[in-house]
Amino acid sequence: MAAEGNTIDALSQFELGRALGPIGGSVNFSQSNLHMVIVAGLILALMTYGMRPRAVVPGRLQSLAESAYEFVMGLVTDQIGPEGRRFFPFVFTLFMFILFGNMLGLFPYAFTFTSHIAVTLGLSLMVFVLITVVALQLHGRKFFGYFFPEGAPLWLAPIIVPVEIISYLSRPISLSIRLFANMVAGHVMLKVFATFVVMLAGLGTAGPVLAVLPLAVNVALVGFEVLVAFLQAYVFAILTCIYLSDAVHLH
Repeated sequence: MAAEGNTIDALSQFELGRALGPIGGSVNFSQSNLHMVIVAGLILALMTYGMRPRAVVPGRLQSLAESAYEFVMGLVTDQIGPEGRRFFPFVFTLFMFILFGNMLGLFPYAFTFTSHIAVTLGLSLMVFVLITVVALQLHGRKFFGYFFPEGAPLWLAPIIVPVEIISYLSRPISLSIRLFANMVAGHVMLKVFATFVVMLAGLGTAGPVLAVLPLAVNVALVGFEVLVAFLQAYVFAILTCIYLSDAVHLH
């Protein structure tokens, strides 16, 4: 994280590089893909080995797995209702994938794949396609009534319908940008203050003393980023539940 000259290169951490050597290069396998595979493995390990004991008094790993399950199930049933249980696997997978991706990116030399708009947009488009398919499957042509509220004056249709369509189509964009922007902003701040520590520490006798303040800020930022990592996964999951509720109940 050292500065180059008198400049701070805070964006190089988001550059994609080849992973797994020549094998990765032959299939364009980047460190972003590698960390996605790692996250998928960690989630599978947590749920498989965490729930294996099935103890009445759970251990730490089982408690963590059960807490994650109950938390997401609560989101689904509270926002969608009992009929939303069939969407639990999808929402749970999204939440855990984003949460573990955000958290893994806080470790040294790790890569935050949720800081790439291509990844967050891909996740958002999956949500968008799902809610549209669910709405059409459940309501057929009545789904298009979503864009013109019942009871609204017919003469307002040229105004209301375009606004509602734009609002509906903007959902994947807002979902993806929110997650992407928060991850990028947080990691840029961490890189900037970490670089300040290195720069000030090299100033001589007084350098280490001056470096204490940016070091303290960086420690605080790490704690804040842990909170943001969870909140962004939560926001993505709960908005997905809200959109699914709209698709199921058509309101």
